[in-house]
Amino acid sequence: MQTRAGQSIEDESMRIIDAEIGDHRYSESEWPIVRRVIHSTADFEFARESAITFHGDAVRAGAKALKGGAPIVADVHGVTGLISSRHTAECGNTVVCRVSDQGVAQRAERENTTRSRAAMRESCKEIDGGVVVIGNAPTALLELLEIVRNGLARPALTVGVPVGFVSAAESKEALAASGLTCITNSKRKGGSAAAAAIINALFKSA
Repeated sequence: MQTRAGQSIEDESMRIIDAEIGDHRYSESEWPIVRRVIHSTADFEFARESAITFHGDAVRAGAKALKGGAPIVADVHGVTGLISSRHTAECGNTVVCRVSDQGVAQRAERENTTRSRAAMRESCKEIDGGVVVIGNAPTALLELLEIVRNGLARPALTVGVPVGFVSAAESKEALAASGLTCITNSKRKGGSAAAAAIINALFKSA
């Protein structure tokens, strides 16, 4: 639970963000998500050059799924550690991240792929109807798109904001063009803090 002092700092931070951004193109339901990402990263580019985009009725679908206790599948533990445990406890969400599982490492070695891809393959049950959140591994996002194309699972919402230099921008472009209900952004920026901030903001909107 936020203290009064902590809440006053957060409120002032949001006021500063609103003042510095000024006019923007986001809807009333979208802006709190984008603002939360800026608050978590101190990076205004998430509303500018590397702007966050919403595809399908992403805010409503994501909030509904989270509130309904849908499982949350993450690419790395850096994302899971930043997702509000209070909200997941209240809504009954299971948070899944298999990237460090021994079986996943063995599968990745056997199939000559990345652990991030193998972890997604091992999580199809939770992905189907769940919320997938990817902040670091473009290969996890590319694997998710392959899973969907093959009809193995389809998430209620995908948050795809992987950071990096290899396939990060391309994987996000593919997500945006996939027809999935999703929240993503352009170019190389992203990361665990941005990904988790989107989930936490969706919980609040729910």
